[in-house]
Amino acid sequence: MENISPSTKNPRGKPVSSQSRLMIVNCYKTQLKKNPNLTVREARICISKELGIGQRTVSAVISEYNSRKTVTSLSKSRNKKSLKDKLDDIQLNTVRRHIHSFWFNKTIPTLDKILQVVKDDDSLPDISRMNLHRLLKFMDFVYTKRSRNSALIEKDEIVLWRRRYLLNILKYREEGRTIYYLDETWVNAGDCTSKTWVDKTIKSPRDAFLQGLTTGSQNPSGKGKRLIVLHIGSKDGFVPGGLLCFESKKTTDYHEEMNGETFYNWMTNILPLLKENSVIVMDNAPYHSMKKEKIPCTNTKKQDIIKWLEEKGQVIDRPMVIPELLEMVNKIKPQFDKYVIDELVKTHNRKILRLPPYHCELNPIELAWASVKGHVKSNNTTYKLCDVKTLLMEGIERVNEKNMWPNFIKHTNEQEEKFAKIDFIVDNMLTAETVRVTMTVGDTSSESDLSDD
Repeated sequence: MENISPSTKNPRGKPVSSQSRLMIVNCYKTQLKKNPNLTVREARICISKELGIGQRTVSAVISEYNSRKTVTSLSKSRNKKSLKDKLDDIQLNTVRRHIHSFWFNKTIPTLDKILQVVKDDDSLPDISRMNLHRLLKFMDFVYTKRSRNSALIEKDEIVLWRRRYLLNILKYREEGRTIYYLDETWVNAGDCTSKTWVDKTIKSPRDAFLQGLTTGSQNPSGKGKRLIVLHIGSKDGFVPGGLLCFESKKTTDYHEEMNGETFYNWMTNILPLLKENSVIVMDNAPYHSMKKEKIPCTNTKKQDIIKWLEEKGQVIDRPMVIPELLEMVNKIKPQFDKYVIDELVKTHNRKILRLPPYHCELNPIELAWASVKGHVKSNNTTYKLCDVKTLLMEGIERVNEKNMWPNFIKHTNEQEEKFAKIDFIVDNMLTAETVRVTMTVGDTSSESDLSDD
C-alpha cells in the first residue's frame, strides 16, 4: 500500500486559489458518483481532511457550484482602508487640538500622553500606538529631540504656513475687505440622529399593534446614496445662488468626484456674486490648487527640462547637467508657478487665501455645515435622497435666517488667537528647557573641577 503524505493545511486568512477551488469541486463530484446520497455536510468534512482546506471554505465553494455550476476565484488583494482614510477632517483636527492643548498647559506632548487623551475622547475611534504614530507623521508632526527631552512638534513648513495665514487674514480684516469662506461636504440619504427615545414597554411588533402603538422610529438600512455639496459664505450668511449640489456616483471619498473642471466652472459662476476686492478662504485640496503648467523637477526628463527652458526664452549655449538646468528653472520658476483658480480670481479683482493643511477649525463654514447636517439628521424620516436634499436646503436657509454666521466667525477668530499664541509658547518652553539643561551641565562641570583641586 502506498504511503499518502498528510495534506498541508491552508493558512488561515489566505485566499484559496482557483486551482484549489476546482479541486474541491472535483473531489465533491467524485464522492457524489460513489455515493449519490452523500450530504453536503459529510462531503465537507471529508474534503476538508483530504485537501487541508477549512470546512467553511469547502462549504462555500460547494454551495456556489450547486447554484451557479461554476466557481470563481477569490480576490487576492484586499482594499483595506488605512486609519487616515477612516478619519474625517474634523476628527483629524480634534487630534491636532489635543496635541496643542499640552502646549497651552505648559506640558511637552509625548506619544504615550497623546494616545491616552485620544483614547479618552469618545468622538475618536480606537487607535493603536503604532497607528497613532503613523497618523501624526501623516499630519506633518515630527518627533524631535531638544536637549534631554523629546517633544512632538509640527513641521516648520506647517508653522510658517499658519503664521503667514494668520498675518494675512488679520491684514485683510484691518483693510475692511469682505472675507468669504468655502468648503465641500456630503450628506447621506441614511443620515439620522444616533440616539432617540425608545418605549421599552413594547416587547414586539405584535405587542405594539395590540396596544395601538408603534415600535418606535424606523432605522435606515444603510448610509444609502450621497449628495456632494459645495457652498460659500461670509458674515452676511451663505451667498444666494452659490450652492452646488449633485448626487454622488461613487462610494469612495467624496473629494474624488469634485474635480478641477467642476470647481473651476462653479468658481466662474460664483465670482460675479461676490463683493469687489474681497478675499476667498479655502483649503488646499488638489482641485483647488491645479497649476497652470507643470514646472520641471528632479523627476522630469532632461530633454523636457531643456524644452521648457527654451520655450521660456532661456538660452542654453553649452552642455549642461540636470542640476544646472534645474538651477535655471528655479530662478524663473516664480514667474510661471501659478494656480489656475488664483489667476481666474485675480481677473475679477478678488484674492485667494489658502488655509494651512488640517486646520479646518479656522474655517467657519465647517460650523455652518455642522448646523445644516444636524437639521438633516433631526428631521430625516424617509431616508430618501430627494427628501434629504429638501432638508439640506432648509438647513441652509435656517442658518441664514437665524444669522448664525457672525457667531461662527467669532468662534473662528478665537481659534486664530489661540494659534497665534501657541507657537510662542512652544518656542519659550523648548528654549527654557535648553537653558535649564545647559546650566545643569555647567554646574556639574564646575563641581568636578573643584573636586579635582
